[in-house]
Amino acid sequence: MVRCVSTYEREARERGFTRIAGVDEVGRGCLFGPVFAAAVILDPLRPIRGLCDSKIIEQEERSQLARQIKARAVCWAVGGADVFEIDQINILQASRLAMLRAVQALAVPPDYLLIDAVKIDLPIEQLPLIDGDARCRAIAAASIIAKVHRDACLAEWDRIFPEYNLASNKGYSTPDHKRALRQHGPTLLHRFSFEPVRMNSARVHWTGYLTDAPVQGELFAEAVESAGAGAVAELTHAEASA
Repeated sequence: MVRCVSTYEREARERGFTRIAGVDEVGRGCLFGPVFAAAVILDPLRPIRGLCDSKIIEQEERSQLARQIKARAVCWAVGGADVFEIDQINILQASRLAMLRAVQALAVPPDYLLIDAVKIDLPIEQLPLIDGDARCRAIAAASIIAKVHRDACLAEWDRIFPEYNLASNKGYSTPDHKRALRQHGPTLLHRFSFEPVRMNSARVHWTGYLTDAPVQGELFAEAVESAGAGAVAELTHAEASA
């Protein structure tokens, strides 16, 4: 069984690094909405019990842990890449961009990064870890912050786009979500470069740009405004807390 440990942070501190950030993304496989990422610098003097992969934690416990992380961490930040960027540069590069924005938004600049699976374009020493959110407490903390943040945004978008049942399916490729796409067509917050969106939206022709999507500018603006108060500013920038 994989254990979520502080070994990686401790080894980095033994090498002289003092501002070690865990970084992770959420929503990479979804059909709807931005991809979000979080960066967290944990305080070794204020440990948090129960940190592990956000996907295996129940929602209530995840929310409690997110509050503890925000209260006890040296700093944390959330970044995102919107659907326009995802469709233009692909989801992998958009995920890396969201991570980059989260790291750059930290109130305390990190000197070492522990990242789930990938590296990002910053001149900072980095250690990518496969299944990092299940193995490394700093990455697990980032995954919890990012997931709680994204879930809050999905709850807002569910209010605006109730046909897609986003509060329940979280934007993933579930039967009810694909059925809604076939019945109602996609919104401007759907990822047109993802095959399930195109395959279940017969009237939409995607050329690589979103100008061919149905015009829903007012709903899109309302979604940004509703989610923006507790989300990433303009859905592409970052929010930080010292």
